[in-house]
Amino acid sequence: MKVKDSQIFPPLVAPASYNRFLMAKPSSTDGRTRSSVQIFIVVGLCCFFYILGVWQRSGFGKGDSIALEITKTQADCNIGSSLTFDSHHGGEVEKLHEFDSKSKEFKPCDARYTDYTPCQDQMRAMTFPRENMNYRERHCPHEEEKLHCLIPAPKGYVTPFPWPKSRDYVPYANAPYKSLTVEKAIQNWIQYEGNVFRFPGGGTQFPQGADKYIDQIASVIPINNGTVRTALDTGCGVASWGAYLWSRNVIAMSFAPRDSHEAQVQFALERGVPAVIGVLGTIKTPYPAGAFDMAHCSRCLIPWGANDGMYMMEVDRVLRPGGYWVLSGPPINWKANYKSWQRTKEDLEKEQNKIEEIAKLLCWKKVSEKAEIAIWQKTIDSDSCRRRQEDSRVNFCETTDVNDVWYKKMETCITPNPKVTKGKLKPFPERLYAIPPRIASGSVLGVSVEKFQEDNKKWKKHVNSYKKINSLLDSGRYRNIMDMNAGLGSFAAAIQSPKLWVMNVVPTIADKNTLGVVYERGLIGIYHDWCEAFSTYPRTYDLIHAHGLFSLYKDKCNAEDILLEMDRILRPEGAVIFRDEVDTLIKVKKIVGGMRWDTKMVDHEDGPLVPEKILIAVKQYWVTDGNSTSTQ
Repeated sequence: MKVKDSQIFPPLVAPASYNRFLMAKPSSTDGRTRSSVQIFIVVGLCCFFYILGVWQRSGFGKGDSIALEITKTQADCNIGSSLTFDSHHGGEVEKLHEFDSKSKEFKPCDARYTDYTPCQDQMRAMTFPRENMNYRERHCPHEEEKLHCLIPAPKGYVTPFPWPKSRDYVPYANAPYKSLTVEKAIQNWIQYEGNVFRFPGGGTQFPQGADKYIDQIASVIPINNGTVRTALDTGCGVASWGAYLWSRNVIAMSFAPRDSHEAQVQFALERGVPAVIGVLGTIKTPYPAGAFDMAHCSRCLIPWGANDGMYMMEVDRVLRPGGYWVLSGPPINWKANYKSWQRTKEDLEKEQNKIEEIAKLLCWKKVSEKAEIAIWQKTIDSDSCRRRQEDSRVNFCETTDVNDVWYKKMETCITPNPKVTKGKLKPFPERLYAIPPRIASGSVLGVSVEKFQEDNKKWKKHVNSYKKINSLLDSGRYRNIMDMNAGLGSFAAAIQSPKLWVMNVVPTIADKNTLGVVYERGLIGIYHDWCEAFSTYPRTYDLIHAHGLFSLYKDKCNAEDILLEMDRILRPEGAVIFRDEVDTLIKVKKIVGGMRWDTKMVDHEDGPLVPEKILIAVKQYWVTDGNSTSTQ
């Protein structure tokens, strides 16, 4: 029997199905040959890794079990001798003994926690005021309330379809909720067909499909030439608008609350579309000022005229000068639709007049109103706008840092435009490696143009190394990727591909606030504090990258909590790449030893003398009814 190389040497972090050759029982005709090949391969690889210093302690997978049994009798390969930490880094011997001790085992949580979102827990939410959607915002559990167990996948969970098929189809078992198929049946949001959900691309305001709707917008806004790259979709539903913008090289950050419409954001992420759980309520959105080229609301049910225009002022804060705001649905074109909307003419007219009044105050110019779609453009001439606003005696925000937004109260005030956002950005993809205005102007302290360019060069090198370790990295296997400590976004830039997208997270405790730079590069991201849970459903990321994260959070909060959160948001058979100091990674490896992850430590690209190492991990496939191997 001829055996392919890919079967003999499966990629390091491939799904479980890639190990079937090594796990297979021999047939009557080629049993002895295959068994010999299996033993030869495993023993040979063990010694090979011994020499290179990249051997891992066996995990829980079936393939690793074979390796462990053979190496017990055939070879003397172990983590201590292969990495030889003590010869290169003084004082590491004690840490190796600590690492070799038995890891704490984390048990599975109860099946009722399959879709647990800690900071948007429904029971906790109902204890908060409903005014201004406060109860739909982030309300995280106290330390004593945190779960210290592994969130299980539902029975029957399978790896999502690869993009672009995932845009239109989601396995029913992954998010088994049918309420939207009934509530939104005539609007073409979602349909249930056997063992899958189908997403026809419709929406409440575009039942004929998102593509035609986007064509209407594109007749006014230049979304086809790279000028408009980043978009914000408020009250996104299942994010079909963002899903269909992807083919036009526009990336949308979509958000919707966790509410009575089950799993909106979960469906979006299962489809491979960027989304988070979120709401316009009482606290500012976790995005920098002047970030988005376009913002959108399609019948998103946000009361734009309420609170003296506070929500429009928040959109104005995150919209760059020259950016566009799209509003479709009530109250636009109310004269023709008031009966179908079941509202009075007077009520709708008052609502639209209030929106027009606030838009004028913000120096937004209405550039189009056709049918039920209205589009405004934020002025580029901020100085002229400021003079007009001062004449109107508007209230300006007093904050000295327009990007200091984490848990900060939303205010009824206008945020001054950051000086560095004046003028046009380069079109995408040129924008990806052009010098961002915030760096060119010196607004990011300690980051010069030269350091920005060095950072790009370094991460191109790192990503090339990752691709050698994990051949699946740019294969389409990983669609939803998260960088937990994104810095300047250079990892995302180096890995940029139509097959994937990266959620660039800038920790709130990071030394430098770089998220504005990430957006100026045409990428998306969010502020977050990793001492708390992320605003997403379980199993929504295929690959997680964590560079220096555990060094950053040392003594800030429990590393165990961060790793359990990573496990919650990582898909079964998803991968993690840790890059950190060796002593930090040893502690991380010890914790994940009890989390049903398989791991392998490898040296820095520049050799074993560099104290920074790379830890590769793969989450095993298991569901609520016990351990098993997924079908591909």
